[in-house]
Amino acid sequence: MTRLMIIVGSVRPGRVGLPIAEWARAEAIEHGGFDVDFVDLVELGLPFMDEPNHPRLRQYTKPHTVAWSERVDAADAFLFVTPEYNYSSSPALKNAIDFLNQEWWRKPVGFVSYGGVSSGTRGVVALLPVLVSLGMIRVGANVELTFGGKQVVDGVFVPQEKETAIIRKELDELQALAEGLAPLR
Repeated sequence: MTRLMIIVGSVRPGRVGLPIAEWARAEAIEHGGFDVDFVDLVELGLPFMDEPNHPRLRQYTKPHTVAWSERVDAADAFLFVTPEYNYSSSPALKNAIDFLNQEWWRKPVGFVSYGGVSSGTRGVVALLPVLVSLGMIRVGANVELTFGGKQVVDGVFVPQEKETAIIRKELDELQALAEGLAPLR
């Protein structure tokens, strides 16, 4: 079974990313093709990059980095649930990515982005050069939520049909790419 890591990319108090990510997790479980590892960066609690060696060396000195490396290494595919902050990516998500290097190699990545009028897409675009340099492969279908917070009712994300259709296609692509890329890792 494909191991899908879903990462909640915001640590901001009052964030709407958590209920959106919980919806994504429910969709992934319903899909049936994934063993889901749900990562809330608040709970993960990575400090700002504190390793003395470059991540490509994999000479980690901190227990939190070793644990994070093992988790990411075990994943076959990723779904980043991420906001856009000031026309760019979430600093917490970027930090979590930057802690590692080889662990991301030849693994597919999809996005559920949210924000204002741009639906978080500028945050995704800011991450793309980093992810490409790490050898990640982006899927074609991505959920983009314009003012996604308006779809959170009593702490639960309420998707529209379009978003449900897109995430199902995205999950199919993540599974297919994970299987196809496995021999290249």
